[in-house]
Amino acid sequence: MASKIIVSGPAAGNFRAVLEKIAKLHSKNSFSLAIILGDFFAGPESPSDEHDMNVSALINGKIEIPLPTYFTVGKHPLPTSVIEKLEKSDDELCPNLYFLGKRSTTKTSEGLRIVNLAGSLDPTILAGVSKDKYLPFHTEDDAKALRGANSADILLTSHWPADIRKGSKISLPDGIEAPAGEQYVANLCSALRPRYHFGTTSDAFYERESFFHRPTEDEPDTKHITRFISLASSDNPSKQKSLYAFTIDPTSSVPLTLPPGTTASPFTTAQKRQRLPDQEQPYSRFSVPNGRGNHYRPNKRSRYTKPPPGPQDCFFCLSSSKVNTNLIASIANDTYLTTAKGPLSTSSTYPNLPSPTHLLIIPLEHSPTLSSIPVPEDRARTYKEMQRYRRALHSFLLSHPGEKLGAVTWDVSRAAGIHNHWQFLPVPVGLVKKGLVEAAFKVEAENEKYPVTFRTKDLGDGTVEKGDFFRVWIWMPSDDDKVDGQDDGGGLVADADGGEDGEEKRGKQKCLVLPLSATFRFDIQFGRKVMAKLLGLEGRRDWRDCEQTDQEELEDAGKFKEAFKKFDWALEQ
Repeated sequence: MASKIIVSGPAAGNFRAVLEKIAKLHSKNSFSLAIILGDFFAGPESPSDEHDMNVSALINGKIEIPLPTYFTVGKHPLPTSVIEKLEKSDDELCPNLYFLGKRSTTKTSEGLRIVNLAGSLDPTILAGVSKDKYLPFHTEDDAKALRGANSADILLTSHWPADIRKGSKISLPDGIEAPAGEQYVANLCSALRPRYHFGTTSDAFYERESFFHRPTEDEPDTKHITRFISLASSDNPSKQKSLYAFTIDPTSSVPLTLPPGTTASPFTTAQKRQRLPDQEQPYSRFSVPNGRGNHYRPNKRSRYTKPPPGPQDCFFCLSSSKVNTNLIASIANDTYLTTAKGPLSTSSTYPNLPSPTHLLIIPLEHSPTLSSIPVPEDRARTYKEMQRYRRALHSFLLSHPGEKLGAVTWDVSRAAGIHNHWQFLPVPVGLVKKGLVEAAFKVEAENEKYPVTFRTKDLGDGTVEKGDFFRVWIWMPSDDDKVDGQDDGGGLVADADGGEDGEEKRGKQKCLVLPLSATFRFDIQFGRKVMAKLLGLEGRRDWRDCEQTDQEELEDAGKFKEAFKKFDWALEQ
């Protein structure tokens, strides 16, 4: 169903007048929602009693807003009273007025997906996503994280994308210079291929010709079209256009023919990604809406199934407001590394390590399996980076020889999953040498009466396997790594997986695969269950029983991040 949307440039403190103008237009046009870009409130350099009174009236619900209206952060910090209200009201400032934050993915009741990157670039932060959503700053990693949204109907950015005017015949108004564009914004636009991309220019309105994105291998005949519009501030002296209304249907297909005047994409060097449909499956690492975890399946009488969580509701998508940024340790181009929520190991499990070191290696792409990432180049890069993180973690363990540690890495690859990831856990090297780790997985599968058995097989990115599977890599240092040089009895072979990009292939490993089918219910916590038994940590089988405070999470992640720094190849990119 088509929705009528109205977008405003920065209110810059004149929000009462802007809201009144939108309300007047709404009475005649029946808009579905409104969006106000940039600074909604006045900056600290221009305070006034009238502005403060209007802010108070807004917070107390004395300014009527007749339709759902969304606002972002701009160049200036939000008023303290506004932040206090937002923190208490789940980002609803008053009836019908909602804060989008500075890095967010939002799906409206009309089915529109809005991706937002607000605020100014903070060049002092070299890596990592920003954690305070109220501060008017973002990082390039924030933009990188939003690529995991996979698609957008509407993209909102404070900065223009680099080269946006390339190939355009439309000029800016006389006396107005185009803002300096940012390559990371161009990359984001190319990754999401939004229908509309809105930016801001304080004193000018600019609407570029629509442009099409390069077709992908999976959609060789489809050219997604983007319209870029930059709106002036509401109080601009030259009376440039600050409001833009349009109609959009999120369910409509890409047009078969290009509209007149459409140009090729100006982003010749930006990454091209293909979006995936939202995937369905209850979540297991964090609590899910029905509170029953992955073992819940609706009975035959059930007539209602909760809608599948998309990137905006996914606990692994960095674009989601639900992601726990306390845990993030490293971010690369296509993947990132975090400490585990409710780790199985504790700081006393391996005393010589700086933290529990139960870690997750996660793709930025919102995809249930690696093999379902549709663009082959993206899939190859993602798998390569995940292996690169795994090898870096092996080197990290080798730097603590007093512990004599091997490692286990496991993942569950299911087409009905949500967001694929690998879990990494150190293990005493003696358990690997004696074959006890491999035996533990095989015995537990027998105990669960799974109708299939483990086999030794290297699946790579998973495309060679036709169905779902559980996979575990068992790794130990080689004799040359000078960690307990006795022979291993587990049939491990030298690590032959990768080794490019400067990472040394060290140690021996074996990859075990358990094929999964719909004929039996697989325990998604199987890997953690096996390791808990093997390490004598059965009281920590369920991550919910091991949750840490925010402070504990920050401390553990900080300690690991500092110790891992010299092995973190992502810092060099």
